[in-house]
Amino acid sequence: MRFRKLLLALETIGALAIGSDSSVLAGSSTANLPVNVTVITNCTITTTAVAFADYDPLASTNDDTSSGGVTIACTKGLSATVGLSFGQNASASPRKMKDTAGDLLPYDLYKDTPGGTVWGPSGAAMLSIGAAPSKAPRSYTVYGRIASGQDVPAAAYSDTVTATVNF
Repeated sequence: MRFRKLLLALETIGALAIGSDSSVLAGSSTANLPVNVTVITNCTITTTAVAFADYDPLASTNDDTSSGGVTIACTKGLSATVGLSFGQNASASPRKMKDTAGDLLPYDLYKDTPGGTVWGPSGAAMLSIGAAPSKAPRSYTVYGRIASGQDVPAAAYSDTVTATVNF
C-alpha cells in the first residue's frame, strides 16, 4: 500500500513538472564566443640535383650542360626570393666541384639558360618570385654548365650548393 501511494505521488510530481515546463525556463541569455587564428607567412623549399653527364676535357667545343630544380611552396599572396650559394669550394662565381685529391673543376648555375644569368646567393643574382597564387608548389629550373676544354684529371667531382628561400 505504501508503495502504491509513493508511486502515485511520484507520477503526480512528474505530471506537474511536465505541465509547468514553461515556468521553469522563464528566460535566456547569450554571449559571444570569439574564435581567431593568425595565418603565418611560410615557405618551404626542395631541390632536384643537377647531374651532369660524363665530362670529356678533350671535347673542346661542347660545354657540358644539365639542369636540376628548386620547388617552392609559400603561403598564398607571399612573395619570395631564392638564392643559391657558391658551394663548398668557391666564394664567388664560378663555382667549383672538387675531387678527392683536391682538384677543382669550375662550373656554374644559371637562372635562365646554361651560360645565361648566374644564380647567386644575394641581391640581383637571386631569383625573385612573385606573389604565390595559392599554397601549391611552384617549380623553377636550375641550369648548369661546365665550360668545354678544361684541363683537369679524370676523377669524380662534386659540390654541395645550399638553396635558400627568403620571404
